[in-house]
Amino acid sequence: MSGTHRLYKRYFEVTYQDLGKRGGVWDALVSHLQRHVPSDAAVLDLGAGYCVFINRIKAGERHALDLNPRLAEHCAPGVMPHVGDVSDLSMFRDGTLDVVFASNLLEHLDDEPLAATLAEVHRVLRSGGRFIVMQPNFTYAYRNYFDDFTHRRIFTHVSLRDVLRAEGFDVEVIRPRFLPYSMRSSLPAHPLLVKLYLWSPIKPFAGQMLLVVRKP
Repeated sequence: MSGTHRLYKRYFEVTYQDLGKRGGVWDALVSHLQRHVPSDAAVLDLGAGYCVFINRIKAGERHALDLNPRLAEHCAPGVMPHVGDVSDLSMFRDGTLDVVFASNLLEHLDDEPLAATLAEVHRVLRSGGRFIVMQPNFTYAYRNYFDDFTHRRIFTHVSLRDVLRAEGFDVEVIRPRFLPYSMRSSLPAHPLLVKLYLWSPIKPFAGQMLLVVRKP
């Protein structure tokens, strides 16, 4: 295992070991995002981690991609695991996916991996396919942004919008304040409270953004 992969493994174990346990939060969140995902869609969860999104989303075909060599252990029945780098989607043919989802991923990538990842996402999406991105917004999370030692770059809702447009995507949704910066502590665990938070115009502790873009 390379040094990068060892570091990622330790990061994954230390930082995200409890996120898979907050099932109620993800039940409500995925239900909220389902409107962007047709029930018969072919969906890829990019940097899937504990597969908390892909295990819950209703779709005709579900894929999870992550560096974690134990990824398959976290996949629900029917979810196809792919262990590998997010910048290499060579297991998918051009224009074969309807939706790609990425949560707290792009801020971890340097220039070349970021460019390669976005180009690959654009390639594998069908015309009209969506890329759903959820991640920290530096505009509102600057105090804690680099508490995560693997954050490699800064994104705001403006800069992320522009880099996705530069890759050839059309923007459908921008929500600069979508979720608290940390889902581990700031977001209430009860699904009803999460639903109310997602719809409320008042969002205390909000530091994560949501962008939904479409391939023309």
